[in-house]
Amino acid sequence: MSNVKFTEVAYTNIEEFIYGTAKKPVKCKNGMVIGGGTVYPEVNLTLPTMLINEETMPKVLSQYEEMIHGICSKAHELHSPGIIIEIELLPPCTFNPQWGIDVTKVVRKVMDEYTTKFDLKSLLRMTVVDIREGKTLTHMYHGEHWDNVMKTFRGCAEAGADFLAIESIGGKHLHDEAVMNCDLPKALFSLGVVGCRDMETLWDEIVKIAKETKCLPSGDTACGFANTSMVMAHKQFIPKVFAAIDRVMCAVRTMVAVECGAVGPDKDCGYEGVYLKAITGTPISMEGRTAVCAHSSAVGNIAACLADCWSNESVENVRLLGGMAPTVFTEELIYDCRIMNVATSRGSAFEMRDILAESDRMYDPQAYILDPRVVLKLSQEIVKGKTHFERTKIAASVTINELRTASAEGLLLLDAKELKYLNILEKQLKSVPDNEAEFTKTMMETVTKDKFDPAKYDM
Repeated sequence: MSNVKFTEVAYTNIEEFIYGTAKKPVKCKNGMVIGGGTVYPEVNLTLPTMLINEETMPKVLSQYEEMIHGICSKAHELHSPGIIIEIELLPPCTFNPQWGIDVTKVVRKVMDEYTTKFDLKSLLRMTVVDIREGKTLTHMYHGEHWDNVMKTFRGCAEAGADFLAIESIGGKHLHDEAVMNCDLPKALFSLGVVGCRDMETLWDEIVKIAKETKCLPSGDTACGFANTSMVMAHKQFIPKVFAAIDRVMCAVRTMVAVECGAVGPDKDCGYEGVYLKAITGTPISMEGRTAVCAHSSAVGNIAACLADCWSNESVENVRLLGGMAPTVFTEELIYDCRIMNVATSRGSAFEMRDILAESDRMYDPQAYILDPRVVLKLSQEIVKGKTHFERTKIAASVTINELRTASAEGLLLLDAKELKYLNILEKQLKSVPDNEAEFTKTMMETVTKDKFDPAKYDM
């Protein structure tokens, strides 16, 4: 069960709510402090398109080795005060925990070499892929899939990871259907009921493993949820307002990790991390214009307003004119962080934050809901809810009101179609009862078993 319940926001003063500084900084054993005043680059990298099997594992490991050499060498060359390296393990490296452990060992060895030779400070975040899906899944919390996820976490921690993370997917099938049909009640059920329950079971276990292995449980992300909405909205398959509302709702689910003991930094692709920071004071990793290697978005600058780590999402090891892509993106991240850190040292951080916000805020509701002032305002309402379900429902309701007001006041550009959808979504939300048990019963009767099998979730 969740251990901590955040009943008030960590920040009441907008003048304290800024990138690089968090109320609960994470002090690491190598002296780096996340959220202690410096924004650090977090380089997220992955393999080029290739098969991963027993035969190709030596090639896989040499790819990782090459990528980390390039990244560390660039970080040393550009005098980075420290870097974070994130490896999002691919499914075969979790289905076969030993492969994930071998990747961790190879990466850690290179990082340690650069620390010894050049005093380069670095931290390793291992993100285990959530493989709990597919036809062969027997249960979310026991059986082969669950065991392999946990073995990979433990093995990676023992092999030298500093942070443990995951992009968990409990309730994702339900949510995918909700997004396709712009069905707000179904999204609410997926996130505020199923997703939050799943997060509690999952994160209690991750936090336990982290404690036993003297590693830090960092955080989760709504990558499989609100990021799906973001990409769909970008392709104009669904309204942008749905994606914006979905993002704020996701904050409640992602925050369960912190309630269970995660300390941050929250993961880069969880743009809802700004709400976590507002409510819990936990440092966050964010991505924006530097994530174009992975996906396009409408939040390129505003995403940096509150970032404690600045990331590139995920980049493949392919050759660009400037070098191998992970090395190229390391350079970009380091320069971005330098600007933010120099603005802080000159006493101009708030001006910098507001410039970043103003450059994006007006053009897309997904950007507007990342504005620090809006984040604090909505967060103060979200914490009034007593349960995860209540909070998720409040998140949807206050976001609808905020977007409508912003449009009326000329602070946000929304066309007639988007405004019409706000009314439709508001009507949908009003059909949701306040009683969670009653709502759950109704939802269970309407979902098909191939989208959601409650027995697999002990529901």
